[in-house]
Amino acid sequence: MIVCGPPAGGAARITDNEGLEMTEASLKERLRSDMNDARRKGAKDRARLFSTLLADVKNREIELGHELDDQEVVEVLARCVKLRKEAAEQMASRPELAEKERAEAAAIKEYLPPEADEEEIRQKVREAIEAGANNIGAVMGKVMPQFKGRAEGREVNRVAREELEKGGSGD
Repeated sequence: MIVCGPPAGGAARITDNEGLEMTEASLKERLRSDMNDARRKGAKDRARLFSTLLADVKNREIELGHELDDQEVVEVLARCVKLRKEAAEQMASRPELAEKERAEAAAIKEYLPPEADEEEIRQKVREAIEAGANNIGAVMGKVMPQFKGRAEGREVNRVAREELEKGGSGD
């Protein structure tokens, strides 16, 4: 799916892979709606999570000086997932807190596009190498924008290093 940004009505125009247009609420609106639902149901932890995510989105809007489109919201959410995963790793001595962080990361992932699999990453890395990228910086510069919010940088970096060591050849 390709998000074309929110028009004046607030709902984003979405084009699926076949080019059919459909309307869907923006990601920020979905977060706000789900926060209100969680509050109505008395799910305090979930409501607090959504409130925190919306505050992170608002802070990023202030930082950039404009309202975020869905792709920019995805970037904010991906950063939130990464931070929670790192926090969970650091809380090895406190398993209950680590589990809470992992649960929050899983809840946030529901709002992200599906993660890219290793083979898709590997294919894009090979294409970048074939196009002339011959060092890790050049490969990452070409490949990472294609996977924003869909793959962690360290995973793309690992695949890129493997492919550069092989010389970018298939298999």
